[in-house]
Amino acid sequence: MSPASGAVCQLCASFEVAGHYLGLPVLEVQEVLRGQLLTPVPLAPPAIAGLINLRGQIIPALNMHQLLALGGDSDSAGSVSVVLRTSTGPVSLQVDEIGDVLEIDAERLEPPPPNLETQMRNCLSGVCPLKDRLLLVLDTGRTVDVTAAYSQNGPERTTAEGQNS
Repeated sequence: MSPASGAVCQLCASFEVAGHYLGLPVLEVQEVLRGQLLTPVPLAPPAIAGLINLRGQIIPALNMHQLLALGGDSDSAGSVSVVLRTSTGPVSLQVDEIGDVLEIDAERLEPPPPNLETQMRNCLSGVCPLKDRLLLVLDTGRTVDVTAAYSQNGPERTTAEGQNS
């Protein structure tokens, strides 16, 4: 097994979105918040859940259900905000549940499978098999780049016949 290209984390903060177990480098997490009030942004892409006022700093909140093409919506009242440090400033990921900090073996990290939805595959740096499940490791830069997610191929939609449009 070869490590996936890109930055590989040793310690990952984990969380769940629509039953998927995801993680990202723990050093990129600024803080984790519950019950944040989201202000909607008219005409924003579906992946923008809204804006959060974090101690006077306005930061965008991303709807991970939409961003990863998992369908449905996160329950904004029950969702958890994982605030990340990025090169452009803090960004919040709206997730369903927060997990533990995991130590992963970089040598066990594998590339994302080619049969994943394009939107999800583009956000991942790799997949790490754990004892009882798989950890999908996010590439933070690509995950928070909403404009790239919607401009490369656009969000894939499946028609009733099962074909991508």
